[in-house]
Amino acid sequence: MVYVILTRQAIASLADKFVDGSTVIYMNAGVLTDEELARMRADGIAVNVLPRAVDINAPFEIDEVVQALRHTHGETIWVEHPFTSSETERNGDRSPEPVQQERPLMQTLLALSQQARATTSWTFHRLKRLSDTDGTVMVIPYMGFGVADRFVLQGRVIKDEGFHPPNKTRSAWSNFFELYKRIDSSEIPGVKVIARFQDIEHETVTNSAGYFHVEFRLSEPLKNSGWHKVELRLGSPALQSGKAPPVYAQVLVPPSTARFGVISDIDDTVLWSNVTNKVRMLKMLAMTNAYTRKPFRGVTAFYCALRDGIGGDEGNPIFYVSSSPWHLYTPLVDFLQAQGIPLGPLMLKELGVKHLFGRDRHHGHKLGNIEKILQTYPGLPFILIGDSGQHDPEIYQEVVKRYPDRIRAIYIRNVNPDPERIEALDRLIEEVRSTGTQLLLIPDSEAAAAHAAAEGLIDPHGMQQVRTDKKNDSGLLLNQG
Repeated sequence: MVYVILTRQAIASLADKFVDGSTVIYMNAGVLTDEELARMRADGIAVNVLPRAVDINAPFEIDEVVQALRHTHGETIWVEHPFTSSETERNGDRSPEPVQQERPLMQTLLALSQQARATTSWTFHRLKRLSDTDGTVMVIPYMGFGVADRFVLQGRVIKDEGFHPPNKTRSAWSNFFELYKRIDSSEIPGVKVIARFQDIEHETVTNSAGYFHVEFRLSEPLKNSGWHKVELRLGSPALQSGKAPPVYAQVLVPPSTARFGVISDIDDTVLWSNVTNKVRMLKMLAMTNAYTRKPFRGVTAFYCALRDGIGGDEGNPIFYVSSSPWHLYTPLVDFLQAQGIPLGPLMLKELGVKHLFGRDRHHGHKLGNIEKILQTYPGLPFILIGDSGQHDPEIYQEVVKRYPDRIRAIYIRNVNPDPERIEALDRLIEEVRSTGTQLLLIPDSEAAAAHAAAEGLIDPHGMQQVRTDKKNDSGLLLNQG
């Protein structure tokens, strides 16, 4: 086994590995004194010193070392992955916070992952196993949105951990490992990304978490609405291939025929997450994928009906605002596509203890992104869809207060049978009604579709399709909604 040690703190945790005669140690320059190195070698430990000091905050320097060692040893290399200053700032102290009952699905899984790491030794939860694909850098583009003369998009640059697309026959354990790779993906900070649309080119650099953001302002407004492609490529050399091929981000410009937009939550709104039962929730999440996990009955038909509107081809845009982390962006998009649910820009949450935990951060994340959407389309009214399991009703009430004439209806899926919660929602419904907006606590998509059809938001045929799909869908994991 070959280990690369970058800091002095890791040495004590690897003491039991040093006595293994088959273990080879590569020590960062300057970590140990000449006397300490001599004592280790006298004890029969195969320790080598890297020819120059490697900056632990420079991932490309670390990967250059790994690639060189592969040529020498031809086997798996284990490299220490210490917290950088930026990671410490994002994550706060290293002690994980307790799992809260009200935390969303993805946040809970991430918290448990962090707790599991905290129980291991200092070094081992900072040692990353580098597979044959780890030398490749990949750009993950996120769907952007805007209007005819301006739009924004973002994405992330990470190491390619050998991700595989979902399929219907994958085993539960394969699903689990694919999910873990997403959660444990390694960001690449400080990488130049070049975005090109038509004849306009912008350069940006990934931040400490590997994210980038690009805004385009066009001198000539777009003549066509719908989805547009923006080319993204790395401006910095990729680790193995010199330059990675370009990828394309999709940017949504709603058509002039759109009469309203939709802003929807995901967990316990589009798909069943069961946040009140953590064991069953985590088992379902970890052992299923985009094909084997199903949405609530009737959701696909309802969202299609909202997109199409009363006219059948309105092209009403749908946005998904969720507290799931950006690490789960690709699985969520895979899920929407596999289940035939209309695609739309996803606004997720940055991973990190400081960002994920607590009601205020959840509230602020959702409210801020909803306001961003409303401000981008000032002439478009919106429908808000969420669930009663967390704070969607309270957040949506605040949206109505700030934008009293912009919200056509609010649909809240009732997933929390607690009488106190229902009583609180009844009071909130009355408060929202006083503003002229309707907030409905609904049992399922059929009830929401019936109201939407009565309000002239969707075609009555769309409501009938929701009813049909609800009856025909027997593929749910549990008999829900």
